Amino acid sequence: MTLPDFRSEVTRLVSACVDGNDLAFDELFSVVYDDLRAVAHRQLRKEAQGHTLHTTALVHEAYLNLVDQTHSGWRDRAHFFAIASTAMRHILIDYARRRGARKRGGIQIQVPLRDNIAVVDSDSSVELLELDDALNALSVQNPRMARIVECRFFGGMTVQETAEALDASVRTVEREWTRAKAHLYLALRGDGVTR
Repeated sequence: MTLPDFRSEVTRLVSACVDGNDLAFDELFSVVYDDLRAVAHRQLRKEAQGHTLHTTALVHEAYLNLVDQTHSGWRDRAHFFAIASTAMRHILIDYARRRGARKRGGIQIQVPLRDNIAVVDSDSSVELLELDDALNALSVQNPRMARIVECRFFGGMTVQETAEALDASVRTVEREWTRAKAHLYLALRGDGVTR
């Protein structure tokens, strides 16, 4: 299936889910399964050695979260993947909490918050829970910037896909992605968050 055909098929299935077709979600999941596995794999690759949650388990837990939202107004393929990215983020956060991660020395992930802009040294790492706290604080101040981070960092989405998912311009996503990275960098470094 070509990329335009794939996008059209996913958008068609998303629309069918929103319209109440209960069988469409299972079909949608089978069509996007490999893409969701790629997103999950990227996320788990950032986890510390010894992490026991595997790609398949993360995708299946996301499926269970998403199946409860089949009538939640997904607009299209990009929006669906943005929601899936958020679901995976929450699963990883819940997993870290269940594992008893502490503020210092718990489960850590590498946070390469860069996209042609060096924001974090390549050897830097922060705890997943600290990143979640910083992202939650950002979402209070600027919900769209927080969603951009979820799409780009947790979902591995491109700037174009993020713009489509959030119904924003590419330039707005680029600008707010840069601001969000700086914002999170300051928060994670302990310097506080500036506007």
